[in-house]
Amino acid sequence: MHPIHSMVVLAHILSRPDVQERTEDRAPNILKTLLAIQSELGHVPPASVPEIAGALGVTDAEVAGVLSGYPDLRTEAPGRHVVRVCQGESCVANHCGRVLKELEKKLGVGLGETTRDGRFTLEKVYCVGNCAASPTVMIGEDVHGRVTPATAATLLKDYR
Repeated sequence: MHPIHSMVVLAHILSRPDVQERTEDRAPNILKTLLAIQSELGHVPPASVPEIAGALGVTDAEVAGVLSGYPDLRTEAPGRHVVRVCQGESCVANHCGRVLKELEKKLGVGLGETTRDGRFTLEKVYCVGNCAASPTVMIGEDVHGRVTPATAATLLKDYR
């Protein structure tokens, strides 16, 4: 996304009434604001922290603390397809680690990294609620169960 477009989107989000909503006894919802920005931009640009803090009337440190402390928030744009390997108890018991290693090998990236072509970002997630069919891999919103190292690489072909 072009930087100027990102700035326009950010300004629009920060001016929304639901983001500006606050009362005397309640602080602004930093997390809600950051999630709204990420929903629109795909990530929260670290350079926007001072602008976000100013709009919410909080310190840069408060915004940066939420941004760095909440695992679902990204500071870099993800790939076109986000691949999440479930790390819940059932998936661990059914060798999701092997699936993760195969995906790392096939994609040529580690956890939290994006492929050079920008197609895939590899992440872990803690339980997607598909325990009966573990191990589970999500690609975007698509849930794939009973994934093995051999089938993991095959899954990616549908998302090229």
